[in-house]
Amino acid sequence: MLRIDADAHVLETEETWEFLDGADRKFRPDVVGSLNGAGEIDEYWLVDGTLRLKSRNVGKDTPLESRELRDVAVRLRHMDELRVDIQVIFPTIFIIPLTPRPEIELALCRSYNRWMGECWKQSDNRLRWVAVVPLLSTDQVYEEARAAKENGAVGIYMRGSEGERLLSDPYFYPVYDAAEKLDVPVCIHSSNGSPVLYDYYKYETVGFSKFKLVVVGAFHTIVMDKIPERFPKLKMAFLEVGSQWLPYALSDLYKRYHMSGKEFSKKDLLAQNRIWIGCETNDDLPYVIDNAGEDHLVVGTDYGHADSATELLALDGVANDPRLSPEVAAKITGENARALYGL
Repeated sequence: MLRIDADAHVLETEETWEFLDGADRKFRPDVVGSLNGAGEIDEYWLVDGTLRLKSRNVGKDTPLESRELRDVAVRLRHMDELRVDIQVIFPTIFIIPLTPRPEIELALCRSYNRWMGECWKQSDNRLRWVAVVPLLSTDQVYEEARAAKENGAVGIYMRGSEGERLLSDPYFYPVYDAAEKLDVPVCIHSSNGSPVLYDYYKYETVGFSKFKLVVVGAFHTIVMDKIPERFPKLKMAFLEVGSQWLPYALSDLYKRYHMSGKEFSKKDLLAQNRIWIGCETNDDLPYVIDNAGEDHLVVGTDYGHADSATELLALDGVANDPRLSPEVAAKITGENARALYGL
């Protein structure tokens, strides 16, 4: 049985931007360093005149060559040590808003996707990844996602918030249409793409409201505004926010549906709407499963990062969890992710 890390990461490097086309090279992000209060050098990406922190949230328990994909073979060897057959890789730099300029966003998306495609080609199909698409140029989304899928991508990346719009806004319908046509999921990951919200939570020390709660809200909005009904073949995932919130969100949705004269089974909602949720080993998984079922939970390691979601042995944690039957654990560590990503 395949063991699939449903949410791993790469830390981008200067090489990420080597795939910029000639005219777009002027948009290349630069690395800028400065001394912090501890006398250490903090690195920043300089993107469109704005500094974005680069050197925090770095998983030092992973080899540098691996977490930055400077050496794919090193990454694969470490995956073998962790007993992981396939990783699905998410970006790091795109977790936050980078630029309001569509031409810069498109250039950066294309270069990142081409870079990840080259890494996939070296990985014997073990490094799959989620494409970043130009949400400021939605007419370009399908072609960018199509090219990415041809080069190993198994999903489309979105943040918990995007610009000034809810994720159910018709503006994003071209994204959902592209995902449906290409048979890849839209993966809504712990992140924040709204400059307004990002600045509002500027002084939040751990990013709980900034990065986590926006994803919970996005889940509620997507279901409440019936996006899965509008796109009946669309798959979606909500990742790196744990699953402990899910019974609460389902209960709230149930009450709101009931008030409008409609009913649904909380335990069947994920399956009926083709939604998967990333769980963590410290979740009360029996409680979550009792409320939401066992067929739409996946688990990731947050490989390459060093935050509250990071657990390199998360798959072992689920596989060896005495609260779970071997059959349920096998679904969470492999079978469910295969269904989500089409692996």
